[in-house]
Amino acid sequence: MRIAIVSDIHGNLTALEAVLADLKVTSPDQILHGGDLAHGGSRPAETVDRIRELGWPGVCGNTDQMLWAPEELRKFAAQAPKLHARPIALVHASPGDLWRAPIADASDEELGSVFAALTSTVAVYGHIHRPFVRQLPAMTVANTGSVSLSYDGDVRASYLILDDTKASIRRVVYEVEREAQALMRSGLPHADWLCRSLRAGRYVPPA
Repeated sequence: MRIAIVSDIHGNLTALEAVLADLKVTSPDQILHGGDLAHGGSRPAETVDRIRELGWPGVCGNTDQMLWAPEELRKFAAQAPKLHARPIALVHASPGDLWRAPIADASDEELGSVFAALTSTVAVYGHIHRPFVRQLPAMTVANTGSVSLSYDGDVRASYLILDDTKASIRRVVYEVEREAQALMRSGLPHADWLCRSLRAGRYVPPA
């Protein structure tokens, strides 16, 4: 079974549209999202609406939590599809924490200790915007990277493909400058700072 995991869209509908076109090429059997759908891009509401239309099951991200009331989060968690029958576990950052996650060059020991509680063959997370696949003795740990605001120096959108339990990263070209210009027109606070990171493909500290 081929599964695609798309995470950290951050309101960047321009990048999401490019990823959707690429998903037609990769033809996964199922698509999941890893959270952080809205905050940080020029079209947050349209992005959320698009994911709802697509009907992708997924998890809540930390920037989603900032927008939702606690009671709505509980309803979402109760209604979200569960993956009990799969050897794959998906979290946004780490089990039980939407804000803290291992960095891309974390040691095997750290990754193993953080994700061992998931008792899965494959553990997938987002949040850090830096894609990788690491084979540990007991499991594969993979980061999807980010559809928007990549932090690894590559401005292309990123998502994860799972062929059964074999994980690989997929990168997709999109019109970064079109999104940057839309972001500057959006009226979003700190849009200029977000644009600098978007164009650089890495985290740029506020000026």
